[in-house]
This record gives sequence, C-alpha cells and structure tokens, in this order.
Amino acid sequence: MIKKIIKKTAGSLSIVAVLMGLSSSVNAAEYEWTFSQPWTRPIANKVFEHFIDKVKEYSNGEIEIKLYKNGLLGNHEETFHGVQDGSITIGVFSPYAKIIPGGVLNWMPWAISNWDAAEKAYSVGGPLNDVLETAYNEVGMHTLMHISQGAYGIGNTVRPIRQSEDFKNLKIRVSGSIGFVRALEGMGEGTGMTLQTLPWSEIYNGLSRGVIDGNWTMWPSLVDERHAEVLTFFSDINFAWDNQNVSINLNAWNELPDNLKEAVSRAAAEAQDYSNQLHKEAESGYIQQLEEMSDFTIVRLTDEERAALREASNIDAIWAELADSWLEKAYPNQNMSKKLRSQLEALNQVASSKD
Repeated sequence: MIKKIIKKTAGSLSIVAVLMGLSSSVNAAEYEWTFSQPWTRPIANKVFEHFIDKVKEYSNGEIEIKLYKNGLLGNHEETFHGVQDGSITIGVFSPYAKIIPGGVLNWMPWAISNWDAAEKAYSVGGPLNDVLETAYNEVGMHTLMHISQGAYGIGNTVRPIRQSEDFKNLKIRVSGSIGFVRALEGMGEGTGMTLQTLPWSEIYNGLSRGVIDGNWTMWPSLVDERHAEVLTFFSDINFAWDNQNVSINLNAWNELPDNLKEAVSRAAAEAQDYSNQLHKEAESGYIQQLEEMSDFTIVRLTDEERAALREASNIDAIWAELADSWLEKAYPNQNMSKKLRSQLEALNQVASSKD
C-alpha cells in the first residue's frame, strides 16, 4: 500500500514537473534584445524602461529587452556599429552625418523652435520622422521613436552672449552636427571665435581645464550632465532642437511578424509621447535649479537679438550645402528640400500662434 502511494506521488510530481516545464517554455521570450544607452540621462532612461515594459506587455511576453545604461555596451559610435552589425539590437543615436548621411536633417539649425512643433515634426507621419526613417534605412536600421530634450543655447565662461560680437575670441566646442557648426560659424563670423571638435562626454573636463570656453547645450544637460558647474553664462539662443533617434537593427525588425511589429510600434509611440511629457514638465524644474545657482547666469535674449543671430546663421546656405543633394537623391524630382522647409515653417508658425 505504502509503495503504491509512493509511486502515485512520484508520478504526480513528475506530471507537475512536466507541466511546469511546458508552462515555462510557453512563457519564454521568443525574441531577446539588447538596448544600448550611451549617455547619462535619467529622464530618457525612465522613458526607455517604460518602452521596454510596454513591449513586453503588448507582445504577451514574446519580446524581452534588456537596457544597458550609461555606455555599458559602448560609447555612441560603438553603439551605432553594434546595432548596424546586429551585435546590439537597439540603440539611441545623435545622427552625425559621418555615420548617417541623411541624419543631418534631424537637427537643421532654426528648423524647430518649440515643443508643439517638435512633437508634430517627429511623430509618426511627421515630416522629420519620415525623412529620418529613410536615412536610417540606408544604414541598416529602422527608427522606433524620438527623444527630444528641448532647445539648444550657448554656454560659456567669459561673457553673456546676445549678439555676434559677443563671440569675440571664444573657443567653442563643436561636434559632428555639421548644421550646428555652420550656424555657429555664421553667428561668430569675423569675431576671432575658434571652433574645437570635442566628444560630448569630454565637455565637462574641457571647460574645467580651459581647453574650451563654451559649448552648445540645453537645460537637462546643464543639470544632469553638470555643465552648469563649469559654465558661467548660458544664452537661450534656441538656435536648434535636441532630438535623439531610437533605432533597431533592420534585420531584427524585418524578421518580426506583423503582430509583433504592431506591438513594438504601439509601445514606441506611447513612449515618445511619455518622453515629451516628462521632458516638458522637467524643463521648469531645471531652470529653477539653475536660477538658484550663485555663480551661474541665464541670459534671456530678446526676439530681436535672436532674429539677428538667425539672420547671421545664413540658413539658406546651410540647406544648400548639407541637405539639398541628399534629399534629391533620396526623393528624386520631388523638390523635397523646399517641401520639407515649408512644412517645418508651417509647424513653427502654428505652434507660435498658440503662445
């Protein structure tokens, strides 16, 4: 009798073990992805975690994504090449022209002036979203969403900047964002200003050691990346809009069935809206922190001062040099440069009328 009970118990345990194994295999993720975030940006990380949770929810657990923050999988360029060759699934990028030729359209100077215009331009079906999808397809990626952090101004350690003359003899840090560089060259032409290429990650040390006198930056980076600690003035020129692109390896994207593509796209769209909400809400908090700093001054430009710097930037020449040929090649015989500029101007005007 005891032997029979033992056998029945053992058999029952075996069945339970088999069922548990089957359940485990059913719930195991079909796709396991890696996501590289090369920068230290707390709000963006919160958005990415939200995206990851929603992907898991909407895919019913078929897609699992692991986020690697603060450059754990490599710096910006290493992340780019990792996603391009498939060793990393997803990355967040500043689309410098040297790695993404059409990426220059991401942040043409003076193209976006406020949050409302940015939300529409970078949303699904928006003019910049569509153009950037073409640009990323060229380098083997699909764009999932965009993370905007707001407008760029110029910080420096020497004097308030309100007009071109204020750039006199300053050493300003620049990067591979060629449109920004050209705008800055125009604003400081004839002043003795010099431009020095330096990775974003080295701005703090460059300022603290006097290698550079200033740099373009934005409200979140002044606080979260501590730029304000080594700057004295920040001028809200608002000459460009910060936007990073979250993109996935194109082969990884193409192998997904349609229902999972829809799940990921839904999660991405919601995460982008969440990002805009968080960054807009945080902006006033950043500004308040900066206003309370004793050795830091926010320089508020007038509309006239900003317009003069815009004029000095020579926007037409920048588009002709950097954007027109790529747009014509990507969209032959569609007069895409004129069309895109017109769309962006209309978005800015509508948004400005709400202010």
